[in-house]
Amino acid sequence: MSGMIRDRHQIWSITETLGTRYSRRPKKRNPAGAPLGKTGFSGHSDRMASRLIEKTVGGVRLQGFSLAGEETIMIVPEMNVAFDIGRAPREAIGIDHICLSHGHMDHAAGLAYYFSQRNFQGTPPGTVLAHHKLVPAIEDLLQVWGRIEGHVSPGRIIGVDEDEDFQLHRSLVIRPFRVSHPGPTLGFSLVEVRKKLKPEFVSLSGQQIADLKRSGQIVEDRLEIPRVAFCSDSAIGPFLDRDHVRNAEVLIVECTFFEPDHLDRARQGQHTYIDDLPQLLDRVRSPHIVLMHMSRRTGIGAAKRYLRRLLKPADLERLTIFMDLPAPQRGHRPDDKA
Repeated sequence: MSGMIRDRHQIWSITETLGTRYSRRPKKRNPAGAPLGKTGFSGHSDRMASRLIEKTVGGVRLQGFSLAGEETIMIVPEMNVAFDIGRAPREAIGIDHICLSHGHMDHAAGLAYYFSQRNFQGTPPGTVLAHHKLVPAIEDLLQVWGRIEGHVSPGRIIGVDEDEDFQLHRSLVIRPFRVSHPGPTLGFSLVEVRKKLKPEFVSLSGQQIADLKRSGQIVEDRLEIPRVAFCSDSAIGPFLDRDHVRNAEVLIVECTFFEPDHLDRARQGQHTYIDDLPQLLDRVRSPHIVLMHMSRRTGIGAAKRYLRRLLKPADLERLTIFMDLPAPQRGHRPDDKA
């Protein structure tokens, strides 16, 4: 573990590898992404309109916003995790763990603000998981903002790579995996871990099982349940065949390009093109698939028409377009008519 205290304003700024255990401290909690007016602040901020979209998919509540080139953030409030930080909307400030997929500005712009706001609100420093190669640049960013703001906001930046699990708590881990996009880019799975007593020990008493554990005997099987997998910006690739991705209860993938003349742009930027979706859907078993990172080049209504022409009805049933809103909230742009 390495860290440096550069001045008295910096409480701590630390970089770790996952081989190092960390101690959990009591936290003054903002209830998982709740608006600030619900965390003890006076006034009427709890009535402020949120720019984030909220949907429950497969029993998992998601809050977020995702438009290609503008902003991407996806919060899983009940798991206290956000994928990417976007422009650091207020709902993200109370989330303790940010999984940063890559360094493109629309995914990472709010990093310094996230740390600064937590410091301002008196919340313990947040934790950002990012690829090892991005950690020095993030540390530099916080130092530069420290010179601008007058002090360095405390934060915890942990370098990770594929299969370097981060233990959120005893029953939930974050598992990074590499995806197919320029630069160091990671996806992340939230994997629930359960322990089940081996069948041969079911008839034993509690004391007998405890004695076996003390003797070093493994008495439980480890059961992993992939709850959510976030694939970030990526073309389709081998990561889709990983068990914790293809079997995730909720799989979040991008589809940036839909128009017939956008195929070359998708391939050059290593993004998913609409014609890739049938192959993707065949490769994964996830019952709930969330499409994100669509662009303003194609309206929601046009995208839905393309999807209906391309996909089987059973596959359409698995899909949720995250940025699709009820008609009254979409406005009246002809392009958005379903």
